[in-house]
Order: sequence, then structure tokens, then C-alpha cells
Amino acid sequence: MTRRMIIDTDTAADDSFALLVGLLHPDAQLEAVTIVAGNVEFEQQIQNALITIEAAGRGGEVPVHIGAPVPMARPWYAAKAHGDGKGNHDFPIPAQRPSAERAADALVRIVDENPGEIDIVAIGPLTNIATALLLDRDFAAKTRHLWIMGGCDNSVGNVTAAAEYNFFVDPEAADIVMRAGFEMTIVTWTLTLAQATWSREQLEEIEGLGTELSRFFGILDAPTTAHNEARGIMGSTHPDSLTAMLVVRPDLVRASSRRFVAVEAKSELTRGYSLMDDQPERNAPNATVVDEVDAEGFYRAYLELLRLR
Repeated sequence: MTRRMIIDTDTAADDSFALLVGLLHPDAQLEAVTIVAGNVEFEQQIQNALITIEAAGRGGEVPVHIGAPVPMARPWYAAKAHGDGKGNHDFPIPAQRPSAERAADALVRIVDENPGEIDIVAIGPLTNIATALLLDRDFAAKTRHLWIMGGCDNSVGNVTAAAEYNFFVDPEAADIVMRAGFEMTIVTWTLTLAQATWSREQLEEIEGLGTELSRFFGILDAPTTAHNEARGIMGSTHPDSLTAMLVVRPDLVRASSRRFVAVEAKSELTRGYSLMDDQPERNAPNATVVDEVDAEGFYRAYLELLRLR
């Protein structure tokens, strides 16, 4: 079944790999890309999305909308795990330019024109999604499903002992989104670290494909993998591309649970902490949390995309 989707992204390497799912998978119809402040410098994020669209052979076909350049209420800083998000490589300047329509406006318009048909894949901080909710109170109800890469399963984060990056950057936005009533699935950093990290052997298999896309993948991935390995994570991490793949390959989910998810937005000590409660008698569930995926199946599905071009 074809899934119509918008990908909301802070385009670094794995965000670009997620975009390739939307751009190339036969069961995906990517309606738009929206850019939010996150992993790398904001203007670079815009360029990275345009570069990826052209690398997929889809230049000029999918609009890119500029969104929130800062979080809702906090200072913003880019992460340093991804270099410039494009492998520190000099790609040709893309011919496509960003749309004049702002991201939140585009999100509201597309969902309003297609109620119950659009999946939103949010793989950066949730600022654009929260802004769309402020523009249209019915935005959540009209969205078919919201897929979020963010948070930790009551465990240690990748920015602080409490928080994963996306929720840490804009906890106010995450708090608004968690309370909004979306049909919602969350893919946590905890899960992807354990089940969506590709080994050096797998990366060599990708390199061996010898396609334009496998070379593009290798260029973008190199700084992230080097950063990971310097910190004891032995391989290439794929939280964003896993989240996008689950939209079109829900069969890859082996286990999930309904939980109440809330994000801490007031405490400085635990800023961005994601509380995930599986006891419905305490708190009514508001999200599905993915607990286990077919890791090899995900890798093989992605490998097939890289063979296409």
C-alpha cells in the first residue's frame, strides 16, 4: 500500500538516508520535505535536503519548505556528530530551490487538503509539528499517523544522562506534540542504537554495490561512523532511516507497546527526558513505542534501495 508522507527533518547524514526511503521506495509517495533547526547549521540543512533529492534523481519533483530556524523557547545549537551533514564533501549546487511556502503552513495545508491520508515522519526536533498545531487545532486529528524518531526508553540519552537530542533541543515542542492527540508511533534512540547500527562489514557490502547511491551513502556516512567509533559505538547508526522505513515496511516491527509518553520541559536537570509508562491504570497510553525490529530485514530492505541508482 502506498503511503503518502511528509518528512520533517534536520538534514544530516541519516536524515538524508531517510529521505531516500521517501524518494525511492515503491510504496512511498513523498509529498514534501520540511526543514527544522537541529543537527547541522540551518542553511546547510536546506542544501543537504536538496542535494539528496537530486542524488535520488528526483530534482524539482518534491518541494522543500523552510521551517523553524530556532526552537520554540530555547537557545539552539547544532550537534557535532555529523560534520556538515553531507560528508564534508563538495557536491554540485542543486538546481532546485526551496519553496516560498513556510514549513508549518505547508504541513497544515497538505494535511487539510488530504485528511486522514498523510503520514508525517518527524526525524528532528518537533518545532515545526508543534507550530502546525498552533496554526490548526485539528491538525493532529486530520493527520493519518505521526512517526517520531526521538527520546529514550526511560534510559540514558545521547546528549545528557536524561535526554536524546531531538527532545532535548526543543522539549516545549515535544511536550505540545505528546499532548495533541496524534495517532503516533515513537522510534527511540535506545532501540536504534541496539537494533539499527550497521557494522563495518555491512558498510563494506554497501560500498561493494558500486552504485551512485552507494557512493553517496558512503560519503555522507563516513563522519558519523568515525564519530560513533570514537565514542565506543562500533558502526553506523540509523535511527531516522529506520523510522522512515517502518512507514512503508510495518512488517519489520517485531514488538511494540502502547504507552503514555511525556517529555520534561521545565527541569534543567532532566530537560528533554522522555517518560514512557506502560501501566495504563496510572496514565492512559498516547503512543505506540517500537520495542523490537527485524534488524537484518531493515538492513536488507535499505540495501535494495541503494541498488536502484
